[in-house]
Amino acid sequence: MLIAVRVTPRGGRDGIDGWVRDDAGRLLLKVRVAAPAAEGEANVAVIAVLAKALGLPKSALVLVSGQTARVKRIDVGSLGEAELASAFGPPPAV
Repeated sequence: MLIAVRVTPRGGRDGIDGWVRDDAGRLLLKVRVAAPAAEGEANVAVIAVLAKALGLPKSALVLVSGQTARVKRIDVGSLGEAELASAFGPPPAV
């Protein structure tokens, strides 16, 4: 399953701020990391934060797109909506 993640690099701490919908109605998971965006450090930190929250090894998550963008698409493997809601809370209604 792919999830869209809105990343805030240099966010002061590593953490997950929950689900939001952007102006286009896309469901995004807001994640902040203390690492800067330079040289892919924030990407590595995002994978680590998500893996920890999901109880998975970092190698189980794959950054599919958005390597240099704030919105990234991450493959979380075979996890379903129930597992994501358990880890990150329920998504907002449409």
